[in-house]
Amino acid sequence: MEFSRVSMISCFALLLCSSLAYGASSPPAPMAMSPSPTPTPAPAPAPEYVNLTYLLSVAGPFHTFLNYLESTKVLDTFQNQANNTDQGITIFVPKDSAFKALKKPSLSNLTNDQLKSLILFHAMPKFYSLADFNKLSTKGPVSTLAGSQYSLNFTDNSGTVHLDSGWSKTKVSSAVHATDPVAIYQVDKVLLPEAIFGTDIPPMPPAPAPAPDISPAADAPSAETKGKGSSSKPEPSTSSSHRIMNFGTWNQLLLALFGGWVMFF
Repeated sequence: MEFSRVSMISCFALLLCSSLAYGASSPPAPMAMSPSPTPTPAPAPAPEYVNLTYLLSVAGPFHTFLNYLESTKVLDTFQNQANNTDQGITIFVPKDSAFKALKKPSLSNLTNDQLKSLILFHAMPKFYSLADFNKLSTKGPVSTLAGSQYSLNFTDNSGTVHLDSGWSKTKVSSAVHATDPVAIYQVDKVLLPEAIFGTDIPPMPPAPAPAPDISPAADAPSAETKGKGSSSKPEPSTSSSHRIMNFGTWNQLLLALFGGWVMFF
């Protein structure tokens, strides 16, 4: 009995040791792998800051328009629209010669608010490429940064963009800068809005009439040719007629004297 108990304890101890030894030699169970995180896309690069003062200073000359931008503080509005909005901006810039050619109406009689509105009238709160004006020509009046009452009409004539403000009819003569979000186009005249100057627009001066063509016809004979080609004889002059008449009178007188002399003898 004692021997059986010792044998059972020994077998149990041996079995336990074998289990422990097997557990120590076996590799650990693999841990569950969590899915790798999706990489976050890199943010889009910020658009390059556009310095309108620099662009208008190196092109043009647009010094008069730039001076108005600075004096009316409209430059800050344009810069904010260009760099801090998704829509961008489109600016129509007259050259210095356009302001010099402006006689009537004069900008010197405008109030500060009117002058500010006039400068805002030269920009639209969205970037438009030259190709976009073809669609704008079918939409009617387009509002500007000056407000809904200050609108422009566009016409695309075979790729040439024409603008009509009521008082001003001009065209885009060149593109100074046309990279999104800023478009700057040169125009030939200052844009004058009806909201400031009224609708009593003076008529356009008539176009000068073409000079008449005074060159002689190719088949018309000249005076010299007429003289040479004429077959008519020249008429005798007045002095020749007088000489003939005097000669005839003397002949008759001499004949009368000779006849009287013969009868006398």
